[in-house]
Amino acid sequence: MKPKKELIRVVRSPEGDISIDMTGKKAGRGAYICKDINCLEKAIKAKRFEKALEVKISEEIYQKLREELKNEG
Repeated sequence: MKPKKELIRVVRSPEGDISIDMTGKKAGRGAYICKDINCLEKAIKAKRFEKALEVKISEEIYQKLREELKNEG
């Protein structure tokens, strides 16, 4: 458990679009991940985002998350 400010939110909008929500304020169903590349890779392997958001996640979204984590570090 970490404060939300230390996490990255991935959100599925009501229209079904998947995006990275750095503000934590976009409307839709959200899933949080810590700002650690190892944490992200484990979540991808276990399909945690797909289970939490109830939709298939494209590799493009995963690449954006990886880039975001590189920029944070």
